[in-house]
Amino acid sequence: MLSKEKMEIIKSTAPALEAHGKEITTVFYKRLFETHPELLNIFNQTNQKQGRQQLALANAVYAAAIHIENLSEIMPVVRQISEKHRSLGIKPEQYPIVGENLLIAIKEVLGDAATPEIMDAWTEAYGVLADAFINTEEEMYKETENKPGGWRFFKDFTLVDKIPENRLVTSFYLKPADEAPLPDYKPGQYITVHVPIPGQKYAHKRQYSLSKNYDGESYRISVKREIITDPAGIVSNYLHDSLNVGDKIQISAPAGEFFYQSKADTSVAFLAGGIGITPLFSMVQTAVKENKKKIHFIQSVSTQDLLTFSDALKELANDHSQLYYHELITETNGFVSKEFLEKHIDSSTDVYLCGPVPFMMAMVKYLLAMGLKENQVFYEFFGPSMTIDTETPEI
Repeated sequence: MLSKEKMEIIKSTAPALEAHGKEITTVFYKRLFETHPELLNIFNQTNQKQGRQQLALANAVYAAAIHIENLSEIMPVVRQISEKHRSLGIKPEQYPIVGENLLIAIKEVLGDAATPEIMDAWTEAYGVLADAFINTEEEMYKETENKPGGWRFFKDFTLVDKIPENRLVTSFYLKPADEAPLPDYKPGQYITVHVPIPGQKYAHKRQYSLSKNYDGESYRISVKREIITDPAGIVSNYLHDSLNVGDKIQISAPAGEFFYQSKADTSVAFLAGGIGITPLFSMVQTAVKENKKKIHFIQSVSTQDLLTFSDALKELANDHSQLYYHELITETNGFVSKEFLEKHIDSSTDVYLCGPVPFMMAMVKYLLAMGLKENQVFYEFFGPSMTIDTETPEI
């Protein structure tokens, strides 16, 4: 427990962290990978190059500073990050390494402003935060291990089927290589794949949403082939081109805080932008069984040939009269507009959305302007945990 004096010191550094957070975390990651290159096997280098990981960490450190007196305020964020850490196989012994390099980065960027008193307070504060993550993650590891067929870290699965969904998206069906029971999951959760790619110095880890509801038979991920640049697209292209039926791949147990929360008496809408359909399709398969209120599913893609699960969604709508399925093609219909949403969503609806960042920013802004509350709008970024600024411009 931090003393009142040290809490005040931490809070006093919040403005500096807000102003220099991205610079601090950029220095941190550079130093971390120079001193511990083995951690490159864990971190997604695409997010590093795009600066998303640095920004996410900067936001987390700033949030810790302003809520240091009441860390329960940031526990939802701790849980979300811990889910990702658990899926990546983060271990307690890695936290001191991170702490040492983060504190050095703070001192390097802030210079003389980072007095011994400030550094001492942050050293102690980091220990408190690290303990919160370690304890939360250990609870999550135990929970996944204790499920029938559950495991810790990574486990071999066998690819049993590989089905193209459109010209860019392919679905991969995976079963435990040891034929153990398949642990269940919540619709909307993801798995992490661990992929050592020939010719690459370090292994790659990527998260992919489970794109069908739990059936006890197999996990399914549906992967979009990205344009290949280094390191972006390396894993998706490897999976498309080189992973064949019968091959084995290591995955972690399902994880994630973005999942369908059944409310039988509440209408619900799903807004899918591009490959963001993958967690939402799993959700709607569950929603039609549990929710008799009106359900709208809106799929927005750039061109007709990029629709995913279109036939399955039409069949689902035919079988369940409460489900209404809409397709919007950007090149002919334009982007999803506020006017379109107002025709199908009212202020009592719960909304789940996933897709490109600009798409989600626009959708959240529209929905809040329509009178929905923040606790009615659920979303997930593909990548580091982030939040949406509701004042962002429209797309």
